[in-house]
Amino acid sequence: MPNNPQNNKHQELSAALKQRILILDGAMGTMIQAHKLEEQDYRGERFKDWHVLIKGNNDLLSLTKPEIITDIHRSFLAAGADIIETNTFNSTTISMEDYDMASISREVNLESAKLARTVCDEFSAKTPEKPRYVAGVLGPTSKTCSLSPDVNDPGYRNITFDKLVTAYVESTLALMEGGVDIILIETIFDTLNAKAASFAVEEAFEQAGRTLPVMISGTITDASGRTLSGQTTEAFYNSIRHIKPLSIGLNCALGPDLLRQYVEELSRVCETFVSVHPNAGLPNEFGEYDLEADDMAKEIIDWGKSGFINIVGGCCGTTPAHIRAFAKGLEGTAPRKLPELEVRMRLSGLEACNLN
Repeated sequence: MPNNPQNNKHQELSAALKQRILILDGAMGTMIQAHKLEEQDYRGERFKDWHVLIKGNNDLLSLTKPEIITDIHRSFLAAGADIIETNTFNSTTISMEDYDMASISREVNLESAKLARTVCDEFSAKTPEKPRYVAGVLGPTSKTCSLSPDVNDPGYRNITFDKLVTAYVESTLALMEGGVDIILIETIFDTLNAKAASFAVEEAFEQAGRTLPVMISGTITDASGRTLSGQTTEAFYNSIRHIKPLSIGLNCALGPDLLRQYVEELSRVCETFVSVHPNAGLPNEFGEYDLEADDMAKEIIDWGKSGFINIVGGCCGTTPAHIRAFAKGLEGTAPRKLPELEVRMRLSGLEACNLN
């Protein structure tokens, strides 16, 4: 990667993370759902005659309902978030293809970053002693590079590594142009997708002539303790540690009670900062999340006191009330200290293989 003044952002964040636990925001999708938007709300005037249904394309709201996205960012910052995520979880060309909107992928990423940047700067100006940061989100896409979607054809793939790279490069460059401080590769269920994203981010940095700190967050999909592509927490870490990101973490799929053991494991093996943003419990029969802010905060506060975390926020089901409870409960709690681990060859398949 090029050596440039933008690396100061990495140094600034690293210094802050050694002093306190930073608070990430909560669930954008949950907050959007609360507005009970209909098809016409998503379409707006610009897409009123679009040829396919687009309700559910939440990222498009950065163009058609930007005031809603801005208000959501503002609510999380007011609740105590240090880092807010752009509304770009499904903004790659690959995910936007579901709505025949791949052609506006770059614009959605750019405008989403600008919205978050504007609100973030508002709050930083009010409290310069507590700067706020924008994390440009690269989601996992709806496709998996290492697994076949056809049980009758194990060798079939519906996406290639190169296509993922191309999509992620475009999104990353647009996010950077929009003014993000961090690139967040999140909700990774397939490590090969994460490697494509990481490769693409470095390619984008080369094209842009500057770098940004990178956060990577994987997903333990169920009680098996593995990602969808079959890796344990430590194996996932071993697979991506060479990227040397600002942080490696876990998010989504599980509530804090079930995720705790994997957070503890990651804290033990991770040489860099650890980030976590779990769901507000598991979804009920209506697909809603029932874990209230104070109850969830008890688990999060315990993680902090146990020395497991450096960055914490919320995924599905979490609201500004959750983030406020986390921020208040963790105030004054010392962050996790970076461990000094024995030098080993750290390999991975589905399991970790560490050789000394």
